[in-house]
Amino acid sequence: MSAATDEYIKLIRHPLKFRLFLLYKLPAAFFSGVRVRDISENKCITSVPFKWLTQNPFRSTYFASLAMAAELSTGVLALAQIHKRKPPVSMLVVKLEANYFKKATGRTRFTCEDGLRFREIIEETIHSGESRSLVAKSTGINEEGEKVAEFFITWSFKARRT
Repeated sequence: MSAATDEYIKLIRHPLKFRLFLLYKLPAAFFSGVRVRDISENKCITSVPFKWLTQNPFRSTYFASLAMAAELSTGVLALAQIHKRKPPVSMLVVKLEANYFKKATGRTRFTCEDGLRFREIIEETIHSGESRSLVAKSTGINEEGEKVAEFFITWSFKARRT
């Protein structure tokens, strides 16, 4: 793990600094209660609660709130890999697919284990100078351990030449 990746992961693990990051950069996630529960170079676990701000009319968590937590579980792994990179690397969600299996009526935890794949694709884009894409998988599990949803988020990366 690079020193920059390790530094970014430490920032994400700091409760106050991360909440300030959410408030400043992702206010919808902040107010919805989306949180990072655990992070390493390869894996990130986020959660979203079922509450008034995240509910839909059917007494379950709104799909967009689930998508926010799923995207965050993939996005912070990518951000950790591009933190302080030379040359800088830009990233963008270009596609999102989801499968829903069960109503989300409590806290849902999303797990993405694609951190090493992010590192590889970012290295490729830096060395080739070409844009690269990666489909990251995030699986949502409820408090009973049942699969609620599965998200496939396609990230595009491009090294910026300075």
